[in-house]
Amino acid sequence: MTTVRAAVVQAGSVVFDRDRTLSKLEDLAADAAAQGAQLAVFPEAFVGGYPRGITFGSVVGDRTAEGRDHFRRYWESAVDVAGPDVDRLARLARATNLHLVAGVVERDGGTLYCTVLFLSPDGYLGKHRKRPRTGGRRGCRPSATSLAKVAASCSRAASSLAAAISLRTCLTRWRTTRTTW
Repeated sequence: MTTVRAAVVQAGSVVFDRDRTLSKLEDLAADAAAQGAQLAVFPEAFVGGYPRGITFGSVVGDRTAEGRDHFRRYWESAVDVAGPDVDRLARLARATNLHLVAGVVERDGGTLYCTVLFLSPDGYLGKHRKRPRTGGRRGCRPSATSLAKVAASCSRAASSLAAAISLRTCLTRWRTTRTTW
């Protein structure tokens, strides 16, 4: 049996500030790696923020100017998955030799998704999307991309990360800082 040291990070985002949140994630991941973690799991929507309590000034058929501004700032805090923020996280995983599971708000087309990213020291492995959580909860189908790649990479460090296709699953499985797989 392989023993994996995992860190479950319980921290909040820097609201409406993606760059500062990514810097915070880098610091927390470096601290986890310095303490011997091989896997670091971050909260749902850590990058981009979780809009609990923010209505974006929206009721059916109307949105306030303040709500539009809140949504614009939320949109700007989201991540483009094939972009520089994911590249930054991949560099972090490589530099710290960590497997990372990071919750982000993903921008794609005209929709924001609650997405979890899987990264390893080898780079970006894949993502899992939940249903959109903003606006009128626009319909979409969740996707689980690259899970075979995730399982193959993470099997070296954590036996099977494929079972953790959503961050809630991750938090349920990795509540302790040291787990035997």
